[in-house]
Amino acid sequence: MSHYAATRARLETYFDRTASDTWARLTSDAPVSRIRQTVREGRDRMRAAMLERLPADLTGRRVLDAGCGAGQMAIELAQRGAEVVATDISPSLLDVARRRTPPELAGRIEFVAGDMLDPYLGRFDHVMAMDSLIHYRAEDIGAALAALAARTERSLVFTIAPSTAFLRTFWLMGQVFPRSDRSPAIIPHSDAAIRREAAKRPSLSPFRLSRVERVSRGFYISQAMELSR
Repeated sequence: MSHYAATRARLETYFDRTASDTWARLTSDAPVSRIRQTVREGRDRMRAAMLERLPADLTGRRVLDAGCGAGQMAIELAQRGAEVVATDISPSLLDVARRRTPPELAGRIEFVAGDMLDPYLGRFDHVMAMDSLIHYRAEDIGAALAALAARTERSLVFTIAPSTAFLRTFWLMGQVFPRSDRSPAIIPHSDAAIRREAAKRPSLSPFRLSRVERVSRGFYISQAMELSR
């Protein structure tokens, strides 16, 4: 089994069987702990920053929400008029997303359980991948971006875990003191590491890679980047 497939399998087990209720609560307006509130606020800011990279009117455009979770990004894309394919490896979170989708938007969102890289999903004008690549090695991220970009006409906006002192220490502690019940490790990367991997992929040569925004709110630290033609 490849490293990407092994990581994806661990993520599926964690999000679908271990933490689906936790993530459903985190992405709602239900009261949460102070730490989780900072994560909620950070994710809200990151989602807004990513959406700022797209036109306000997405009528006629097909958008992939890669790793859609409980559906917040997919719903906002549909509100802008996009035809959305929202995919996630967790059927439990997709059920949450379907329940939360306003009836008037249901016809604009197709929820699909499975791998975001599956060619079956088709071609897209834009791809949004919020925090769905943060558990992978740099080479796996490069390969995933290449696979997605090969089916993307305009832009691909994604996040990485930036290589900050806090995240590097957090990752090293997880390697030294692993726990079977801990969520899959978030792997920090520098911009340079992602650029090196992108440079190796011929399908990414038509795209320009740029940094969008870094969000740091309590325990939520994430950096958005964009591949655009």
